[in-house]
Amino acid sequence: MISSWRRRRAARRAPKTDGGEAEMVVPTHFRCPISLDLMRDPVTLSTGMTYDRENIEKWVEAGNFTCPITNQPLRSLEPVPNHAIRKMIQDWCVENHSERIPTPKIPVTSSEAAEIMGNLLSAARRDGEDGECLNLAAKIKSLAKESERNRRCMARNGASSALSETFAAFSDRNTAVLEETLSALALMFPLDEEAKYHLGLTPSLNQLVWFLKNGDLSGRRNATLVLKEIVSSDLEKVDSLMEIEGATETLFKLIKEPISPTATKASLTIIYLMVSSSSSLSSSRTNFVAMGMVPLVLELIVDSERSICERGLGVLDGLCSCDQGREEAYSHALTVPVLVKKLLRVSDVATQFSVSVLWKLGKEERIVVEALEVGAFQKLLLLLQVGCGEKTKQKASELLRMLNVHRVRVECIESMDFKHLKRPH
Repeated sequence: MISSWRRRRAARRAPKTDGGEAEMVVPTHFRCPISLDLMRDPVTLSTGMTYDRENIEKWVEAGNFTCPITNQPLRSLEPVPNHAIRKMIQDWCVENHSERIPTPKIPVTSSEAAEIMGNLLSAARRDGEDGECLNLAAKIKSLAKESERNRRCMARNGASSALSETFAAFSDRNTAVLEETLSALALMFPLDEEAKYHLGLTPSLNQLVWFLKNGDLSGRRNATLVLKEIVSSDLEKVDSLMEIEGATETLFKLIKEPISPTATKASLTIIYLMVSSSSSLSSSRTNFVAMGMVPLVLELIVDSERSICERGLGVLDGLCSCDQGREEAYSHALTVPVLVKKLLRVSDVATQFSVSVLWKLGKEERIVVEALEVGAFQKLLLLLQVGCGEKTKQKASELLRMLNVHRVRVECIESMDFKHLKRPH
């Protein structure tokens, strides 16, 4: 199959003339046998064949462990840079006034990555190796940022485990090492189970919350992302996190004073788990309500992108599970118009949460009347027609029965009439 594809590519790339002037022809031995394009980073396999690095790596990553040309098994999956061919290609480009291909940086190999991780772990387990740990964490971060290939290679060779163990070892020692390690960890998602274990230890959680409160913008963002990774896979860590002084207040502040979209999404995810998890402390909802989370979330989801809207509606659903949360929602002018607007506008997840919140608020007659006025009846009927999950279907049906009681005496109007409604400040 690959040979026929090469023939078709070769036919398309055959020399053409335009006004008697021939197009420049790339020498055959400068072309990658896979793509037939000029090689930018020629590498040689164990079979002796040379390919462009990007193309042969895609070939191997697709599950092929033979040489595309010879079909021989590859004794090694680590290609060797072919400096001679690369130099010839660069000279040819200069000679033919073509774009000169820059010298590529040689990517890290699996053996090199494994050696770096081993050195980091050894240094972290010894006292007095702060400088060595700092340098190695910085090296991992630098290599991971250099290319996606390097990042994947580091991750495959235990980078998240080594970095997390280093973070746990320095949780009460050197802030500079912790900051560099945390920065490198943020490049290694998803974290493996061993990494989550080390980061879920009480000293590590305490240090992550410290970064949430006292770190610079990058440190606060990275700490939020790491905490989301930990609590999303282990709900028991939600309770541990809430017991740390200042954790909930800091997460609330990250929503009120956002530092980046990724930090906002991560914070909303953590808060959602805090107010929704069956294992969470009963006081978590009331604490967030007392801080002002209900009006804050309502303001946030009015014009937000899909992922933030879904998370915000999830938080609102959790908060409306308590009396205090419902009272806050009852008193806010945006509650019903926003929920009805999001019913069919965002995603299935947003629809599920919107129906759930309206259902929880539906015991209040004035909420039912207001929902009718902004077109909830028609949207809920349409929702049942297009289909939804069983729980959402049950709640939507109950809502329709509640709305139908008042439908005769309430004139329905379109929710678009509320687009100029001013938000309270």
